[in-house]
Amino acid sequence: MGKGILFLCVANSARSQMAEGIAKKLLPQRQIQSAGSKATHVNLFAAKALEEIGISTANHFSKSVESISPETVGIVITLCAEEVCPIFLGHAEHHHWPFSDPAEVEGTDEEKIISFRNIRDQIHARLTEFFESEVH
Repeated sequence: MGKGILFLCVANSARSQMAEGIAKKLLPQRQIQSAGSKATHVNLFAAKALEEIGISTANHFSKSVESISPETVGIVITLCAEEVCPIFLGHAEHHHWPFSDPAEVEGTDEEKIISFRNIRDQIHARLTEFFESEVH
């Protein structure tokens, strides 16, 4: 089954939510979670970007890193770029993939969704590569 994976960001609203959804689609047999140091809510643009590629966020909600049981996590992937990433104190393999926060983009709704799609696609490519290298 492999080690459980935890994606971390600050608000657990955009990057980590998209990573969780994509990872669950790519590896449905693995335990995949996401959390943040200052959990808020799932960003509507993140939900829309995932739904565009067939991933439902109906069961997604923003969670605090303190709510994650260390025993369920073997790999931690932090996704923060400009901000200070949360710390997970469990014994796990750590990776840092800095992605710009699409929620920081200002402009029209169309400009915002384009930013979310761009980050979604970058995360998808990185996860695909990571999972393929993990198998070999």
